[in-house]
Amino acid sequence: MYDALLGGEHNFAIDREAVAAVTGIDPQVRALARANRAFLGRAVRFLVGSGVRQFIDLGSGIPTQGNVHEVAQAANPQARVVYVDKDPVAVAHSTTLLADNPLADIVDADIRRPADVLASPQVRELIDFDEPVAVLMVAILHFVAPEENPAGIVAAFRDALPQGSWLALSHATNEDRPDTAAAVTQLYRSRATSPVTARSHDEIQGLFAGFELTEPGLVHVPLWRPDEGEDIPEKPSEYWVYAGVGRKSG
Repeated sequence: MYDALLGGEHNFAIDREAVAAVTGIDPQVRALARANRAFLGRAVRFLVGSGVRQFIDLGSGIPTQGNVHEVAQAANPQARVVYVDKDPVAVAHSTTLLADNPLADIVDADIRRPADVLASPQVRELIDFDEPVAVLMVAILHFVAPEENPAGIVAAFRDALPQGSWLALSHATNEDRPDTAAAVTQLYRSRATSPVTARSHDEIQGLFAGFELTEPGLVHVPLWRPDEGEDIPEKPSEYWVYAGVGRKSG
C-alpha cells in the first residue's frame, strides 16, 4: 500500500483497492505518505552528516522510491544498511534489488522479536556494534499493538546499541484528526493483518526513552528539518504523523 501511495510500481491490485478506500476517508493520505518518505530521506542524510555509516531499517517494506541504502550511500559510499521485514514479497524484491550491493542486505524477520533480528547473519556481518548505529522505525510502530509492547521493542534495540547511536521514528497520531485516525484504523483492522494503533504525542515521545531528541524534537512530519526551499504546509496537523530523531544518551 505504501508503494502504491507513493506512485511506485511494486504493488498489487489489492493494495491499490485498499489505497482507494483509505484516500476515500482522507484524500491527504497520498501527500502524507510522500511527506513521511521525505522525512526518511532527510533523516538519513542528517545521520550520515552526523557521522553514522550503519543503518538498520525495521519494517522496510517493498523497495520503493528513495531507499535507505541509495540515500546513505550517495552521501557516504561506505554506508552499510540492513533492512528487516517479514513479508515474503518485500524480502524477495529486496533480495533481488540488493544482489550486487555488498554493503546492503535484508533480514527475513519480525521486528517484534528484536533478538532474532540482532542475531541474524546479515546484522552480524554488516553492523559493527562498537560504532554508532542508526535504527530506523519509520511508519512501523503504529502496526504494533499495545499488547505487543512497542516500547519494549524499542528498548531492546536501544539496549543493544553503543552510546552515540540513533533512533529515527515516525508514527501515526490520533490527536490532531481523531475521527480520521479512527476511520483509517477501523479500515486497517478490517483489511490488514497488522492493524493500526494511532498514539498521542506523549505516547510517541515516550518511545524515545533513553534517547535525546535532536532539534526540532517530535513534530509533524513535514516540519522535521525541511530542506531549504521546501514548501511548509499551512496546517501541519493535517499530516497526522509525528516524526523525530534521537541520540542514545549516557
